[in-house]
Amino acid sequence: MLAYSAELYSLFYLQTILKVNQQIASIIVAVALLLSVPTLIGFAALSDRVGRKWMMMAACVLGMITWFPIYKAMQRAAGNNVVSVGSTTNKTTGAILLSPMSRDPLTTELVPAKEASNPDVPRLVLLVFAQLFVFTLIYAPLAAYLVEAFPARIRYTSLSLPYHIGNGIFGGLLPVIGLSLCAATGNIYAGLYYPLGICAITLVVGSLFLKETHATRIWDEVGETVGER
Repeated sequence: MLAYSAELYSLFYLQTILKVNQQIASIIVAVALLLSVPTLIGFAALSDRVGRKWMMMAACVLGMITWFPIYKAMQRAAGNNVVSVGSTTNKTTGAILLSPMSRDPLTTELVPAKEASNPDVPRLVLLVFAQLFVFTLIYAPLAAYLVEAFPARIRYTSLSLPYHIGNGIFGGLLPVIGLSLCAATGNIYAGLYYPLGICAITLVVGSLFLKETHATRIWDEVGETVGER
């Protein structure tokens, strides 16, 4: 969920909620992604030394602590003072259309927000990168963890089933659920409750029930099997 919120929801938030120009928003996220590549490699190497589990749990804690401050800072960096969001429903398709609202400085009334004319692009890149930093902390050790957590005879099924359910269903529904929460509440930050709720569940379940795997040598299992034959 941290991955989808860092990579996809941040772009959705910039374009749809904060009304940053689509091209500029795409460039912001693309640059932040490029900057995050070294952290992905670095955290992967670190997990080989210190372990996988608690790096992933630490990322969950960091996400829960920092996500709301990061998105509030993004709202300020956009510079067009979006404070709430209205919504309408397409009668034909049922699609929800969001209408970001800003506060008129003279009358203090809510008015439709204009496209951000002068967003602080470097600051927005840094804020998206901050999310990706947390995301790489959990994602870098994940592949190795899933491989090490299951024996070879069931590894492919055991790895792919939870991974694709988590990414395809829980992650894939993030834009729809996030949009629906914003539309239902008028709160531009309400879309964060879903990924952070899943993150909290992951922290509790992972801390209690997941085992550390980084000392597992999967080739030993293969060697034992060959020796038995």
